[in-house]
Amino acid sequence: MRSPIERIKLSKKAKDQLIKLKRVTKIENWNVLCRWAFCRSLAEVNTPAIYPIPADSNVEMSWQTFGGDLAEILLLALKYRCYQDGLGTDVETLNNQFRLHLHRGIGYLAGDPNLEKIEDLLELEIRS
Repeated sequence: MRSPIERIKLSKKAKDQLIKLKRVTKIENWNVLCRWAFCRSLAEVNTPAIYPIPADSNVEMSWQTFGGDLAEILLLALKYRCYQDGLGTDVETLNNQFRLHLHRGIGYLAGDPNLEKIEDLLELEIRS
């Protein structure tokens, strides 16, 4: 399945938050942390707040790099979430909702005071 999301460029704020997460979790790859963050946001009941997210950092990746072997599953999860939230699944909606979920999830993980090591990340996801 070809993804309607081709490139992902993060905001400067998200980049700074990911740097903190890399330091805390010792996970070196942006894409792995971004997958955790995206899934963390999808697990929330509420839809993410709509706000403009600047693409003002130098962190950029393709959808395939972001998703890896899970790219198709992550796309289906996004489409299903958009469906659940009463949104469309057109290219623009998927792109917007993906960016909102990704950035919200990064913020959630970076702002969690209990996240001090990779084991805490695993426990967080188990508790959710």
